[in-house]
Amino acid sequence: MYQLTQLSRVFTKGRARITALKDVDLAIADGEFLTVQGPTGHGKTTLLLLLGGLDRPSSGHVIFDGQDLGAMPESRLVDVRARNFGFVFQNYNLMPTLTAQENVEAALVPLRTRAEERRSRALAALTEVGLRERAGHFPPELSGGEQQRVAIARALVKEPRVILADEPTGNLDEVARGEIVALVEGLWQRRGMTVVVVTHDTQVARRAPRTALIDHGALTLRYNRPPTGSAPAGPGRSRPAEAS
Repeated sequence: MYQLTQLSRVFTKGRARITALKDVDLAIADGEFLTVQGPTGHGKTTLLLLLGGLDRPSSGHVIFDGQDLGAMPESRLVDVRARNFGFVFQNYNLMPTLTAQENVEAALVPLRTRAEERRSRALAALTEVGLRERAGHFPPELSGGEQQRVAIARALVKEPRVILADEPTGNLDEVARGEIVALVEGLWQRRGMTVVVVTHDTQVARRAPRTALIDHGALTLRYNRPPTGSAPAGPGRSRPAEAS
């Protein structure tokens, strides 16, 4: 599904050049669950944005299903993004004046889905994350864990091939964190989607078969369980670290 080769992202701040990612090589298989872990400011979110076509590399390639996201015209990239990627963010990014169901429906508007179908699909997505009875509630009326479930439903309603989650448990207490991680893992197992989760939390990171460790923009791989024939090793610049 994904093939990253010699991927670098450099930002300019005044006269300074900040290297967020440097010469990253990585393969992500169709249907893989991958976590991304590392210190704050070392390139985790930058990698996720590049995978989702929300940013472009300074050099190298992000190949998604044979298409180079970094070289794609913006008009084409917008369509690829809308149809293939579901995004989940730490701060939920819900519209406070829309109900839970309306927030989920909003993800289908760019796809020109008919109103009746939007409503039925949104309700089905909320049901899948356990929030059918809260469909008519507004975000301020929901707990943090419930708001994140709405955000996950919004990502799911498009039936994307890839879920990209940036610190989805970062604002949650321990109980809600465990529930959200179990929900994401269950969706991956049932739906067979590709899931990439950025996290600071080692316990969360180790729920995936592989973790991409990013330190000062360089990436190495750690296997959290013994690799199988279905899990790609990825080219990697460095030998994967052993799980401890």
